[in-house]
Amino acid sequence: MSDSTPRPSSLINTIYGAFLRRLGGWISIADLITLMSELDVEGPAVRSAMSRLKKRGVLVPERRGATGYVLSPAVHAVFDEGDRRIFNSLEPASLSDGWAMAVFSVPESERSYRYQLRTRLTWLGFGNIAPGVWLAPGRLLDDARGMLERLELSDYVHLFAADYAAFTDLRTNVSSWWDFPAIQTQYAAFVDTYAPIAERLSQPGEVDTSEAFRSYVPMLTQWRRLPYLDPGLPTELLPADWNAVTARLVFQKLHDVLAEPSRLHVQKVTGLQDQLAGP
Repeated sequence: MSDSTPRPSSLINTIYGAFLRRLGGWISIADLITLMSELDVEGPAVRSAMSRLKKRGVLVPERRGATGYVLSPAVHAVFDEGDRRIFNSLEPASLSDGWAMAVFSVPESERSYRYQLRTRLTWLGFGNIAPGVWLAPGRLLDDARGMLERLELSDYVHLFAADYAAFTDLRTNVSSWWDFPAIQTQYAAFVDTYAPIAERLSQPGEVDTSEAFRSYVPMLTQWRRLPYLDPGLPTELLPADWNAVTARLVFQKLHDVLAEPSRLHVQKVTGLQDQLAGP
C-alpha cells in the first residue's frame, strides 16, 4: 500500500458507513471490538478511536441493553455525500456538462476560513486555477453547495455553473490545476494491493463471510479517499496513461463480490437486523 495501514478511526467510519447505517446506525462496543479484532486492531485502540470520533461529533454514546455508539444525525448528510462519490462517480464526467466554479474572498482577520475553504475544496476534488478561484466538473456543484452550507462557509464563496470558452488548450491547463502524478500513484498502490485479491476471487467458489469482511473493509477504506482526490475529469482531458480505469474495475469487482457477504458477517456478529429489508 502507498501509505500506512488504515487508522482505526478510518476503519470504524467504513464499518458505520458500509453496514451499520442500514442496520440501525448503532453497535455495542463489545461487538465493534470483535469486528475490529478481525482487522488486527486491538481493543484499546478501538476505544481510543471511538473516543476521538465522539469528540468530533461523528458518534453519540447510547445504551441499548449494552454500551454502544450510534451515528450522529449531524453526519448523515456527509455519509450520503460519500456514497455518491464512492459508488456513483466511477465514470468520468462529460465535457458537455460544464464546470462548477468557486470564487472566494476571505478577510485577513478571518484567514483561518481561507485555509478551511482551500482544504475542503481540494477534498471535494476542486483544482486551483488562480488565487481564490477553484474549478471542478459540473456534477460536483451540488456537493460543493451542501458542504459550504453545512460548514457555514457560504458567506465567503460565490458558486458558478460555467463553460470554458477560450483561449488556451484546456487539456494542457488541467495538468497544472490538478496533481495528476499524485493521483496516479494512489491508484497504482490500490491496484498493486487489491488486483491479486480480485483475481483470486474470480475463481469459482463461495466466499466466506468472515474472509470477505477482512478484505472488504480495508479495501473500501483505502478506496474511498480516491474519488475525492480524483474529481472524475472528462476523458478528453486526462493523460494517455491514466490508470484510474483499471483501479475502478478492481474496486467494482471486489465491491460486487464482497459487499453482501461482509454485511451478512456484520449481522452474524452483532445480531442487528437490516432496516432496509423487506417483509
